[in-house]
Amino acid sequence: MVTKMKKLQIAYPIIVEGKYDRMKLLAICEGLIIKTDGFGVFKKDEKAALIRALADKSPIIVLTDSDGGGKVIRSHISSLVPRDKLIQLYIPRIEGKEKRKAEASKEGFLGVEGMENELLYKLLEPFSSENDANASEKMMIIAHNPLSKVDFYVDGLTGGENSSARRDELAKKFGLPENMTPNALLEALKVVATYEEYLGAVGRKDN
Repeated sequence: MVTKMKKLQIAYPIIVEGKYDRMKLLAICEGLIIKTDGFGVFKKDEKAALIRALADKSPIIVLTDSDGGGKVIRSHISSLVPRDKLIQLYIPRIEGKEKRKAEASKEGFLGVEGMENELLYKLLEPFSSENDANASEKMMIIAHNPLSKVDFYVDGLTGGENSSARRDELAKKFGLPENMTPNALLEALKVVATYEEYLGAVGRKDN
């Protein structure tokens, strides 16, 4: 069973529609998983900026629902970044209703959150660090990046009166959007920057 297997290590950012899709994937893999908040991606410039910034450094996996809404969101993401930076993954069109919902979706198909773990595991497995040489190399870079919440605290990015403004300033230097939470910014920086680049950006020497 997939639940007894070790989690997949995915170095590429994964884009899904909502928080329940993200929770579903976190049960089978580890990596940076970004929510579009449904159609919210059309309204939030910072979300588009984040996707573009990540695509500058890495391929991006797109995994949206198989209904019309998912198709529209996928098309929008495809318009934000070069085609060769997108890894398009698709779930099958299976009729049904997610357990947490009172009614099925308008088109009556299960979304990413309604897929079996085994199916999602097989979709993502080819892009794990064990099966993709490029992903393996990138995962090693991320794994050896010691950037942590401790760095954020030392550099005044958390726990201080001006921490939020400092994070926004740092995000801007790497082409990332403003108003990112500390955790989100930390995860994104591990993809788009080396530890040395981070230290240079905050003006700290690595002693």
